[in-house]
Amino acid sequence: MGLKVLHISKYYYPFSGGTEQIARDVVLALKEVPGCEQLIFAFDHGTPKESKDSRDSVDGVDVIRCRCFAKISSQSISATYGRRLKEAVDEFKPDVVILHYPNPFGTHHLLKILKKHPEIKLVTYWHLDIVKQKFLKMFFNGQNANLIKRSAKIIATSPNYVKGSPWLSSASGKCVVVPNCIDENRLVIDDEVRKKAQELKEKYEGKTVCLGVGRHVEYKGFKHLIEASKLLGDDYAVGITGKGPLTDELKALAAGDSKFEFLGLVSDVELRARLMTCDIFCFPSVTKNEAFGLALAEGMYFGHPAVTFTIEGSGVNYVSINGVTGIECPNGDSKAYAEAIKTLAEDDGLRARYGEAARARVIENFTFEMFKKNIIDLVAGL
Repeated sequence: MGLKVLHISKYYYPFSGGTEQIARDVVLALKEVPGCEQLIFAFDHGTPKESKDSRDSVDGVDVIRCRCFAKISSQSISATYGRRLKEAVDEFKPDVVILHYPNPFGTHHLLKILKKHPEIKLVTYWHLDIVKQKFLKMFFNGQNANLIKRSAKIIATSPNYVKGSPWLSSASGKCVVVPNCIDENRLVIDDEVRKKAQELKEKYEGKTVCLGVGRHVEYKGFKHLIEASKLLGDDYAVGITGKGPLTDELKALAAGDSKFEFLGLVSDVELRARLMTCDIFCFPSVTKNEAFGLALAEGMYFGHPAVTFTIEGSGVNYVSINGVTGIECPNGDSKAYAEAIKTLAEDDGLRARYGEAARARVIENFTFEMFKKNIIDLVAGL
């Protein structure tokens, strides 16, 4: 009889999110294990008005989705979740449960159900600590302690996060580091990308091009990139993709700086072209809400040095290594950030050396093939 694995994720594809993509990567990795059966359990990602209980299939694996009738502090609440999860465990009879954390509501029901199933091995995929919601963080301290105690293994995305998390550092013996992976198929350079890249080269000829990628939210630190841009000369072009709740505020901050460009939500073709043609990849995140930095790894994959901030307990400074793949600046120091950009711009040899090392680091550590090996080895060793 083969291995049975139940995956519990907050949401699942086609919902687009970092945790959800990693959950799907885990499923795809285990699909290559002969005889491995899988089932996915998640909330329906529709609005409370549209949400419903359902069952469908993604990548040939069944997905059970539970209706969400409300959301509190980004946590979905479902009246059917506990019953349907118990039914899934009783009927599927998993050998292993992989829980993607944080998901306090799902964790509450899972721990309750697992009390009657000591034979099931629990793997907790610890994506990040709850740091923003201070009340919830305190409320779920007991739950976290029980979750760690029940877990056979805990997956962390970097050794930095293990050391910086009060929860993971206290259970380091159970922790296994599995770095996130880029999707190389999404980053392929084809003729359409090359054509767009040539247009961009002509547009920015004679300028050092700096690119940032991400949602416009506080922890992404784009305000520091804007402040740094104002300290650069007119021979630079600085742009950020995306949008978010801080877009208008960021635009107001950038007013008067003609070198700074808001690119908006770009197509995959344009993103690849911009990643291909920029000179320096700017990743100014400032808090450990940025647990790893997948966009950072994508920028490095294209052979560009990175400029980052020091973030205690975050994987950002594990993805890009100071003095090897880029330059790391004191957290929130916009002036130092500008100086780092200037250093790279004015030294072609240094920029090329860091860029080559950046690409090599991603290929050696953060590809799907390496991720797949890590996941398969972990499950096989339970």
